[in-house]
Amino acid sequence: MLKPSSNNFLALDGEFCDIKTAKFAVIPVPYERTVSYFGGTKLGPSAILEASSQVEFFDEETKTETFRQGIATFEPINCEGSEEEVFVRIENFVKNYINTYKQFPFYLGGEHSISQALIDPYIEKYGKELSVLHFDAHADLRKSYYGDERSHACALYPASRKVRVVQVGIRSIGLEEKDNVNTGNVKTFLMHENLDQKKLIKEVLENLTDTVYMTIDVDGFDPSVIPGTGTPQPGGFMWYDALNLFREVVKHKNIVAADVVETAPMKDNPISEFNAAKLIYRLMGYLTLKNQEELK
Repeated sequence: MLKPSSNNFLALDGEFCDIKTAKFAVIPVPYERTVSYFGGTKLGPSAILEASSQVEFFDEETKTETFRQGIATFEPINCEGSEEEVFVRIENFVKNYINTYKQFPFYLGGEHSISQALIDPYIEKYGKELSVLHFDAHADLRKSYYGDERSHACALYPASRKVRVVQVGIRSIGLEEKDNVNTGNVKTFLMHENLDQKKLIKEVLENLTDTVYMTIDVDGFDPSVIPGTGTPQPGGFMWYDALNLFREVVKHKNIVAADVVETAPMKDNPISEFNAAKLIYRLMGYLTLKNQEELK
């Protein structure tokens, strides 16, 4: 079911959030179970939706009123119950969504562990034609963390056993996951080794397949851009550097879905959720231009 209009992305109502005609969908997944440090990611989706009401309809970069393409906002996926129950519920939702709807989906987390359940249905559909662009401060390639294979620290491990995973922004790797970096299906671009943005973008594009799922952990950004996140790390992507990367990936690849995770609202400081909302709307703008073959 769709949310009431007051809770819709950009606070849209009427024809602009009609699931029958919308080109985009926003799907909240307020799951939080394994965060290691600063909590609050389960509040991220609702905070992003609230903050999005302050995002201008006209996008100054893409020169589009992307909302006119239609943005439908779904009720949050129920994240109550055992870990097993929730992950099965999320995966079943995504499978049903893929088979029922044509809108491009943005899944809003919640902690990064949900990407396991979100990505698997797309792997099932596309097989090895699919690759994953993983934007993050952390490699998230542990097989398990404190005995939990569905920990946020293991978010990309299952996908990396099945399809190509291209990691950018990485600047924190645990000892037990270092052997999973730059091996097998994984190509990892460590942040400190890849500060030449033009070269990085070229190599990222070369390592991705034509069909791409994007998973964006907001701690891939420098904390000055998005401070509200569970485990911030210094030295991340600045706003325009990240946008340059995302714009080129959208331009050259077939993006099938995206998740934006790990936004943890801070008291009396809405910058993180607002910037996450702005990011989502900007990505919608890039996708709109791609569809119109106007992205340059």
